[in-house]
Amino acid sequence: MDKVYLVWHTHELNDHDDDKLIGVYRTEAAARAAIERVADQPGFRDYPYGFEICPYPLDKDQWTEGFITV
Repeated sequence: MDKVYLVWHTHELNDHDDDKLIGVYRTEAAARAAIERVADQPGFRDYPYGFEICPYPLDKDQWTEGFITV
């Protein structure tokens, strides 16, 4: 199955998670290189353990159930 790699950075801010999508990459190696490029930037360097690489399948429905609005 074809997939891409999403790179996220998350840290807690005011009692909730502050998520940032760094980018979407064709290979895991490219995703790791992206982390290396931004890890020294302001904010990211203060939370070095907030990075996550998430493999994500292509051409597959991810949200298959309905939703309700509260």
